[in-house]
Amino acid sequence: MATRSNILVCGGTGCLASESDKVIKNLELIIKARGYENEARVIRTGCFGFCEKGPIVKIEPDNVFYVMVGPKDAKDIVDEHIIKGRTVDRLLYREPKANEIINRQEDMPFYKKQLRVALRNCGLINPEDILEYIAFGGYEALGKALTSMTRDQVVDEVKRSGLRGRGGGGFPTGIKWEVTKKQDDNEKFIICNADEGDPGAFMDRSILEGDPHSVIEAMAIGGYAIGASKGIIYIRAEYPLAISRLNTALNQAREQGLLGKNIFGSDFSFDINIKYGAGAFVCGEETALINSCTGKRGEPNYKPPYPAEKGYWGHPTCVNNVETFANIPQIITRGADWFASIGTEKSKGTKVFALAGKVKNVGLVEVPMGITFREIIFDIGGGIQGGRKFKAVQTGGPSGGVITEQYLDTPIDYDSLISIGSMMGSGGMIVMDETDNMVKIAKFYLEFTMDESCGRCTPCRIGTKRMYEILDKITSGKGTMADIDALKQLAYMVKGSSLCGLGQTAPNPVISTLKHFWEEYMAFIKDVDNPRGEGRHIAKNKIKFATEK
Repeated sequence: MATRSNILVCGGTGCLASESDKVIKNLELIIKARGYENEARVIRTGCFGFCEKGPIVKIEPDNVFYVMVGPKDAKDIVDEHIIKGRTVDRLLYREPKANEIINRQEDMPFYKKQLRVALRNCGLINPEDILEYIAFGGYEALGKALTSMTRDQVVDEVKRSGLRGRGGGGFPTGIKWEVTKKQDDNEKFIICNADEGDPGAFMDRSILEGDPHSVIEAMAIGGYAIGASKGIIYIRAEYPLAISRLNTALNQAREQGLLGKNIFGSDFSFDINIKYGAGAFVCGEETALINSCTGKRGEPNYKPPYPAEKGYWGHPTCVNNVETFANIPQIITRGADWFASIGTEKSKGTKVFALAGKVKNVGLVEVPMGITFREIIFDIGGGIQGGRKFKAVQTGGPSGGVITEQYLDTPIDYDSLISIGSMMGSGGMIVMDETDNMVKIAKFYLEFTMDESCGRCTPCRIGTKRMYEILDKITSGKGTMADIDALKQLAYMVKGSSLCGLGQTAPNPVISTLKHFWEEYMAFIKDVDNPRGEGRHIAKNKIKFATEK
């Protein structure tokens, strides 16, 4: 007898923390007790993205989307929906603004403006079953690349797509592949950066938990393109669920002949190993990551030479992050022109953001490049919690800057964010409301980068510590205008002279909050030279900010 209903249950880390594993267990027990094993199947999926309303259960083919499902709700889902065909209204999503019940995922404001490319299979398939991935077009791109495309054609397709690295820097992926391919060396490597150290960021983790085969397939395609027979996934050990599902997926791919010798009957052989990181933020930088992979201290190298020229064990090495790889199979299958038709002129495709903070709909969102902050925060995110006023949004995690209300209609792409003093980063997006103090926010991020500094270069090692000490003095009510001037000078010194991206971007939260929330700094300052405050205005005018020429 064919299965009549598939019950998809979120099995991502967030929902598991809210007892979705107990929901799954109860559903299976009740289905068995009712004798419906042949008619209903429970499928553990990855993250649906709508974390605020998890655990999520979706019934197919009915296309009914249940939210905030608890273990005790399993009985009603089986007895009412599966057996009697009645929708369980109390578990449906209620749209607050219109006060209407919505039972279809695509009709919810949270999903309406999203376009899921990297997240295409998350919440749709069982990530621990390779056959489900294959059923949804998995490994077709690898087969196409190996049987009907040359290495040059694969590289060219990725170049023409306009895909830029989603790990923060935004370097064109196709060019990185091309440079690595051109190196004259019998041994090359391709590495997936799954370190993801930004506070509040969970994009890469969710992809690996919900669709690990998309990354494995992409790495094989990249290995073929650059001439590498070995791949490495560098992942922080704090991601146990992602690691478990990756190991399962790798074993299944080997069993199916999709990793190993002579893949698809070609002369191409490729396999992947996992290496674990200890959660060092600096290891998101590619040379520090490579050093960690070889057992050395996780600290960056001077460049050049770049990893594409001399990387893992001195061989040409291409490093891309999880989200970058997750786009590759779709580019090969659907074509560069399709991918390039999404987004903006210089920022193609979509971007995944971890939307967090004081927004109503916390979750994982994937949107076309060029969408505005207002659309993400107020349309997808549902606005600010508790009816409070929006104050700022921090993009790029501790490496980014705060974006204020005047920039809410700025299109989100690599160049626009840099022009307003922030950066794309890996995709963290933390929303703040009127109750947040921006000086303390800057101090929080600086404390993080200070602690995560590897210590190799003096500007970052000492400069971030001195900046933190000044901020601590200011927030303790002991700061003076001289401290503000010293903080500004230190910020630009650290930014301009640090060895790697950690130090070069660590001052961004300080610089942007000084620019946009000057009055909040002044509220902490004890102006011993001018109690009436005129000196404060003069000091502000002396500051030259990153967005000014």
